Amino acid sequence: MATAVVKDVNAYLSAKQLSAPQELADDWALLEEYHNKKLWHQLTLKLHSFVENENLQKGTELIDLYNNFIQAFENKINPLALVEIVSHITPHYTDPKEALTFLETIESRVKGNSEAVSLAKVLQGNILLQRLNDLDATKKIIDDVEQILDEADGITTVHGRYYLLASKYFRQKGHHADYYRTALRYLGCIEVSDLSLSEQVQHAFFLGLAALLGEGVYNLGELLAHPVLNSLKGTNNVWLVDLLFAFNTGDIAKFEAMKPKWREVPDLVAHEIKLRQKISLLCLMEMTFKRASNKRELTFVEIAKATRLPMDEVELLVMKALAQGLVKGAIDQVAGSVHMTWVQPRVLNKQQISSMVERLNVWCKEVQDMEGLLEDKGHDFLTL
Repeated sequence: MATAVVKDVNAYLSAKQLSAPQELADDWALLEEYHNKKLWHQLTLKLHSFVENENLQKGTELIDLYNNFIQAFENKINPLALVEIVSHITPHYTDPKEALTFLETIESRVKGNSEAVSLAKVLQGNILLQRLNDLDATKKIIDDVEQILDEADGITTVHGRYYLLASKYFRQKGHHADYYRTALRYLGCIEVSDLSLSEQVQHAFFLGLAALLGEGVYNLGELLAHPVLNSLKGTNNVWLVDLLFAFNTGDIAKFEAMKPKWREVPDLVAHEIKLRQKISLLCLMEMTFKRASNKRELTFVEIAKATRLPMDEVELLVMKALAQGLVKGAIDQVAGSVHMTWVQPRVLNKQQISSMVERLNVWCKEVQDMEGLLEDKGHDFLTL
C-alpha cells in the first residue's frame, strides 16, 4: 500500500515539473528528491517557503498540493510546522465552511501538540470572524485557546496571532478596554518594524481611541512609550498622540483646547461625558502624584480649579477615584478636603520621572539634615 502512495505522489510531482516554468520546476524536483530520500526536515523547510511562491497563489494549486502530496506524509512532519504550512492553504478555499472543515481535520491530526492545536483553532477563529461573522463561535475559540496558552511555558509562536484574533474580536464588539490590552500584547509579541506602515498607523489609531474610551484604562504610559505611535507622525491623526499625553497628565485645559480635533471622531463625541470624567480622574491622580508624601492634603477648592468642575461635584469625583482604587485616602467633609495616602502606580513619562527624582532629592536632603541633627545632639541624649 505504501509503495502505491509513493507512486501516485511521484506521478503528481513529475506532472508538475513538466508543466511548470523552469524556476518552479526545479523546486518541484527538489520536493520529489527530499520525499524519495525521506528527508522530512528538509522537506518541511522547503514546503514552508514553497507555499508562499506567488506562482502558486492562483486557483486551487495549494489545495491540490496538500491533497496530492502533503497528505501522504503529513504524519512525518512536525505538527506545528504542518499547521504553519496549512495556514497558507486555507485562504484558497472559496467556501469558508469547507476551510473550517479542513482545519478541523488538521486539528484532529495534531491533537498531541498543544501549540499546533492552538494555531489550528486561531486559524478557525479568523475564518469565523472575518468570513462568517460568527462572533459567538469566535469567542468560544478565543476562550479555548486562552486556556491552552495559559498552560504553555513562556511565549509561544502562537501568542501573537492569538492576541491579534482576540483584539479584532473585541474591536468588532466595541469592548475598548479588552481591545486595548490584547492589541498591546499582540504588539509585544512581534517586531513593529515587520508591519507595513499602513498597519502600524491603523494599530496606533485604534489603540489610541481604545485607551481614551476603555473602561478602567488609566495607565496610558505603556502606549505612550510604544514605538507604534511614531507611525502617526506626518498623518492627519498625529493630534491623537498629543491628546493621549494630555490625558496621561490630566491636562484638562489642553483637552478642551483640542476639542476641534477630537470632535472629528464620532466615537469620541458620543462619549464626551465619559472622556471628561476620565481626564478629571487622571487630573486628580496627577495632583496626588506631584505632591510630597507629607503634603497630600488636597482642598476641594484646589481640585475644582484643576479639574474645572463645580464645587458640588468635587466630592463625587474623589469618591469615584477611591472606589476604583485609583487613589487611597480620607475625605474630610467639614474641612472640605481630602488627605491622599496612595496613588495607583503607572508607567511614567520623562517629565513625571523628573518630578519623582526631585522629590527623592528633597527626601535625601531631609534624611541628611536629620542625620546631622542626631550627630550634633546625640551627645546630649547619651549624657542624660
